[in-house]
Amino acid sequence: MGQERSDRGAPFRTKNIASPNEAARGAYARFIPREELGGFAVWQPGDLAGGPAPQANVQRAPGEAPKADAAAELAVQLKAARQSGYQDGYRDGLVALDGFKQSFATQTTAQIGALLGSLGDEFGGLQQDMARTLALSATQLARQIVRAELASQPVLIAKVAQEAIDTLLLSAKHITLRVHPDDQPFVAQGAAEVLAARGARLLADASVSRGGCVVESDIGVIDASLETRWRRAAASLGCDDAWDTGAAPADTGAPV
Repeated sequence: MGQERSDRGAPFRTKNIASPNEAARGAYARFIPREELGGFAVWQPGDLAGGPAPQANVQRAPGEAPKADAAAELAVQLKAARQSGYQDGYRDGLVALDGFKQSFATQTTAQIGALLGSLGDEFGGLQQDMARTLALSATQLARQIVRAELASQPVLIAKVAQEAIDTLLLSAKHITLRVHPDDQPFVAQGAAEVLAARGARLLADASVSRGGCVVESDIGVIDASLETRWRRAAASLGCDDAWDTGAAPADTGAPV
């Protein structure tokens, strides 16, 4: 470039002005080392509008650090989630187990109660059947014994007559003792003193079965017949069994 003169005639030096292409080529041609990038700020759109000033000395973290931190944080979260899920599942399992235990205990208690109730009813029915069977067997055996005693010891009717008369009050009058015709001699001989002391009459009555008697007086009637006494004895055993007057003793064959 040469020298040029001004309007006043004084010479002046002109500057070398580079072309736009040369300026751009020179700006990108120089490599900037990392050491010269001690501090920089990231440009934000709000910088031109009066936004907050960029922070100085902000260095970019290495490219792998955020990924490692995110993985570690994710692992921690997963571990915490697993621990929380394990605790929740364990707690829910205990609650479910406790509920099952209570339900099972309730059902088992109800089943055992029903079973015991059923067994109690069955045992009760069995006991009643056994009691009825035992009472029936006892009355049948007693009937055979009474018939045998009446056949072998007919004089026992005298004792029955005495007890029947003694049951009357001393104020009773017009006493009449009715016995079977076959028992009249035994009563007349065995209860003579009692009949005389009470002024009682002894009458033979075929309607009265052997082994029994009926006492009549002005104040009432005492039924000491064999049928009545047997019915009372059977009732005390819980059995309603009537005396069979038509049967005969098994060992003698004679009517009672």
